[in-house]
Amino acid sequence: MAGRGPAPKAAGRRARTNADPIPTSTIRFELADQPELPEMFDKDGNPAEWHPRTVAWWAMWRESPQAEHFMATDWDFLLDTALMHHAMWSKGQWTLAAEVRLRVAKFGATPEDRARLRMQFASADEADSKRPTVPSSRERRGTLHALPSA
Repeated sequence: MAGRGPAPKAAGRRARTNADPIPTSTIRFELADQPELPEMFDKDGNPAEWHPRTVAWWAMWRESPQAEHFMATDWDFLLDTALMHHAMWSKGQWTLAAEVRLRVAKFGATPEDRARLRMQFASADEADSKRPTVPSSRERRGTLHALPSA
């Protein structure tokens, strides 16, 4: 798959300290609630139901830890993806599966996606904070002094 590969090193571990060629833009974060799945109609204009798998999928995204970082544009993108998910399950349009997979990868759907996006679970940070601290070698051995030359 083009464009993938190992994640870049952290800025502090890189050998070169060149400035990033593209400056970072800072935007204001505005949390958005997940919208309801809209009403659907069949080709004759009659009300239609969402596929149960899509309804469950949509609820899963609402409850996901990533959802606390979703803005309105993120939910809109996922809503378009929900339409593809519905077509995939209700009409058997399995050719949409690849596009759905690529779209949900942008939100960290799988462990591999989360690793690539550098997402970490807060519980790991909490576990690290509970780990006993190990004294440094300097603390274990004390201060070393040079012996006088003979």
